[in-house]
Amino acid sequence: MSGSYYVALSGMHAGLEALDRLATDLANASTVGYKAERGTTAQADRPDFGILLHSAIDVTDGPTRVDLRPGDITSTGRDLDAAIEGPGMFAVNTPAGTRYTRTGKLSVRADGVLTASDREVVGEDGKPIMVGPGAVKIEADGSVSIAGAVVGKMKIVEFKQPELLVRKGPDLFSAEGQSPVAPTESAVKSGALEQSNVSVVGRMTELISVSRNFGTMERALSLLANDVDLKAITELGRR
Repeated sequence: MSGSYYVALSGMHAGLEALDRLATDLANASTVGYKAERGTTAQADRPDFGILLHSAIDVTDGPTRVDLRPGDITSTGRDLDAAIEGPGMFAVNTPAGTRYTRTGKLSVRADGVLTASDREVVGEDGKPIMVGPGAVKIEADGSVSIAGAVVGKMKIVEFKQPELLVRKGPDLFSAEGQSPVAPTESAVKSGALEQSNVSVVGRMTELISVSRNFGTMERALSLLANDVDLKAITELGRR
């Protein structure tokens, strides 16, 4: 198989990966706290062809990065909704350990534990926050109070290299070796939620571009198989 086939096939494979990523972003365009993901492609030279056939260059998927730019913060008027203004994140407990999220859609579990999307909200003391009966009020520093009495303070953290966070779900991230630091630029806004930062128009535009590129690679394969190679076989067969 000529190197041109590998070029086209690798380009199509990269296109399929991009389509999956775009589909995930579009599916979560209305998911509270969701962060879009950016993908890249990279040139992958194959050493067996590097000297004799310089056109034998594959396209491979490059590293992806989560787009951590903030989404729009919309007012809900609900006491148990909270959004973070700034780069901070809420710490929550999961079966896999502590994870971090921008989702502040809070609720109180039957046993009185404060949760965010069914995950226990971690307090500054590292323990779940217990909430008793009564109206809950959330302060800008993450303090949680009932009838004026503080019952806990949500653990809000920031990261020196947020671009290295690894997605562990639609709205969850793991630190992957980083140590979170105390917030210096973040504040909690109660009665509001941060929306997804996915630009539907932007993603649709990118989707059209990726689809067109995929179609171009597909046509290139067809040309190679039906015109170039077929003609070569036919002509050689006559000699």
